[in-house]
Amino acid sequence: MKIAMLSTFYPFRGGIAQFNANLYEAFKKADNEVLPFTFKRQYPDFLFPGKTQYVTTEDKALPIDSIPVLDTANPFSYISAANRISKETPDILIMKYWMSYFAPSLGIVARQLKKRGCKVLTVLDNVIPHEQKFFDKPFTTWFLKQNSGFVSMSESVQKDLFALYPDAKSILKPHPLYDHFGEKIDAAKAKEALGLEPNKKTILFFGLIRDYKGLDLLIDAVGMLDESYQLVIAGESYGSFEKYNEQIRHINHPERIKVFNRYISDSEVPLFFSAADVCVLPYRSATQSGITSIAYHFELPLLATKTGGLSESIEKPGVGLMIPEISTASIADTIQLFYKADRAKFISNIQKEKSLLSWDNFAEAILFFVKDL
Repeated sequence: MKIAMLSTFYPFRGGIAQFNANLYEAFKKADNEVLPFTFKRQYPDFLFPGKTQYVTTEDKALPIDSIPVLDTANPFSYISAANRISKETPDILIMKYWMSYFAPSLGIVARQLKKRGCKVLTVLDNVIPHEQKFFDKPFTTWFLKQNSGFVSMSESVQKDLFALYPDAKSILKPHPLYDHFGEKIDAAKAKEALGLEPNKKTILFFGLIRDYKGLDLLIDAVGMLDESYQLVIAGESYGSFEKYNEQIRHINHPERIKVFNRYISDSEVPLFFSAADVCVLPYRSATQSGITSIAYHFELPLLATKTGGLSESIEKPGVGLMIPEISTASIADTIQLFYKADRAKFISNIQKEKSLLSWDNFAEAILFFVKDL
C-alpha cells in the first residue's frame, strides 16, 4: 500500500514526532511505501511558549527524511500542500490530530485528497481539548467530517468522536509503547545522577507542565506526607513556573521536591524513570497520556486520577492505582496506599501488557481497517 503521512516529523521534537516516527517505521517494516510529509511551520511562536520545537543533539530522535509542505499559519500553503501530496498518488493519507488549531489546515488538505480519490485516516489524540475554547467544537466537527475514518486510542476519545460525529468510522486501539529511550538503569545510580536522596520514597511527575495536569495538587499532596517521601518534577512549563516555586516554598520540607523545569532530552529519560518508585498523573482532565507508554517501557507503576481514558491503561490491566477524587487529600492517600501495596504485582502486570502494545500490531490494525473504508 502507498501511504502518505502528514504530521509532525523530524526535525520537530516531542511525543507526537516520536509517535509518527515509530508508526512510519512499522508501516515500512510491513512492506508499504511510506511518504512522510511534515510542517514548514507547526505553530506560530505565540502558541508555543517552550524553548524550541526542534530536536537537540541529546535527543534520540529517528531522523526521518520528511518533506516540509504545510505552514499552518499560511492558508495559501493548504492547497499547495494538498497538491504536493496528491502528486504522489497515495492510497491513503494518515494524519494525527490533537488540537483545534490544526482543523483548518489539516481539514482542507484532507478534503482535497478525498476529492481526488484518496482515503484519509486520522489518529486522534484528543477530540475535545483539555482547555476548551468556544471555537473548538465547531472547528473539530468540521475537520472530522473531512475524514474517511479514525483511530481512537482510548474509549473516552472514541466517545467524544461519536458525540461530535455520530456517523464516524473508527477503531479503538491503545497507544503503543515508546521503545527508543533505552533500558532501565540501576535505581541507586539514577538517584545519584539526579542529586536525589538515596533512601527516600521517590515519586515522579513527568512531561509538559500545564494547568490541567494538576501539578499544584501533587505538590500540596506531597506536603501532607512525611519526610520519607521526595517528589521529582521533570518537564518544561508552558508558561511561568513561578507559581509552583512559590507553592513549593510554603510546604513542609520543600527541599524534598526536586525540580527539573526544562525539556527532558531522550537520553535523560531513563534516569528519571529508573530513579522513581511510581509515576503520578494528577490530571484534572485527560483522554490518554503518552507518559503511560513511557512508564510501561520502564516497568514503572502508575497512579492517576479517574479522568478520561487513564483508567483504561492503568486500572483495567492492574498496573497501578486510580486516585478516586481530584483533590490533594485523595492524591496523598493514594500515594500512601501504593507504598503498602504489592509493587511486584503491578510490575508483573505491566510486563504482560507490554507484549500486546507493539507498533507492528498498531500498524497492522490500521492497514486492516483501511481496507473497509
